[in-house]
Amino acid sequence: MTTRLLVTGGAGFIGSHYVRTLLGPDGPAGVRVTVLDNLTYAGNPENLAGLSGHPRYAFVHGDICDAQTVASLMREQDQVVHFAAESHVDRSIDTGAAFVRTNVLGTQTLVEAAHRSGIKRFVHVSTDEVYGSIEEGSWLETYPLEPSSPYSASKAAGDLVALSYHRTHGFDVRVTRASNTYGPYHFPEKLIPLFITRLLDGEPVPLYGDGGNVRDWLHVDDHVRGVELVRTRGRAGEIYHLGGGAELSNRELTGMLLAACGADWGRVRYVPDRKGHDRRYSLDCTKARRELGYAPRVEFRQGLTETVRWYRENRTWWEPLRERVVVR
Repeated sequence: MTTRLLVTGGAGFIGSHYVRTLLGPDGPAGVRVTVLDNLTYAGNPENLAGLSGHPRYAFVHGDICDAQTVASLMREQDQVVHFAAESHVDRSIDTGAAFVRTNVLGTQTLVEAAHRSGIKRFVHVSTDEVYGSIEEGSWLETYPLEPSSPYSASKAAGDLVALSYHRTHGFDVRVTRASNTYGPYHFPEKLIPLFITRLLDGEPVPLYGDGGNVRDWLHVDDHVRGVELVRTRGRAGEIYHLGGGAELSNRELTGMLLAACGADWGRVRYVPDRKGHDRRYSLDCTKARRELGYAPRVEFRQGLTETVRWYRENRTWWEPLRERVVVR
């Protein structure tokens, strides 16, 4: 039986990896994928270039806030996986309007059309940042939302909008909240690809504050595998945490990146801390492990080494993107 799957944001970093995985040699044979992407600064057609001509793949250039386009697409689908989002925290600090439009209004436009069209399942991909900061321990899925930035506030609002359609209408909505994700094809504005590309070009890298902010790192392979487990095995109305089990301070991560790129601490420039910078994130993934069999497989040092190698070998992918990068 064929499942017609709409993937929003499928030309972005995580979304494109998900699509390539589904349509790769080890992906499920019965899934047809339609990607909806507006190709903003982080959406890159090159991320999907290898799928050109694939019999189970189609691409639509469009905006998730365009109700007419969205409604038309929904009538031809069975399920939705919603990756599309404005996601760069620093950009949201400069101006939050695009984040509210895409992450809140866009999500509402999608989930409303999906509900009205009889879509069977809607997976909403979110972030650990909706919880704010935690000094010790780890968040459960029931933890109150306390977002700190316009980005995380817009994602938290999108989560609640999506889940409200389950509580009001009984619509099958499932939410994932994942840790900081890294890997190949990551737009070179986020920390890991920014540092790698700048170090490979002999440039300095900016480290916020004292470098003591702690993040849990999740390889993109594990992230998309977790999303697929939620899509195929999860329960309606539930939230699932997808963590990587690799908590590091930004200073520790910087040291690893310097070593991997053959650089030293002389290349690091300490810059004023980000406004409202969360100190630590940590997800408790017990629920996903027990219900779905989820556990990260990619060991962080191995994943980071392979990621650095990918950027070394794929300059033709990232060099043209550097003019779009905003560094505060």
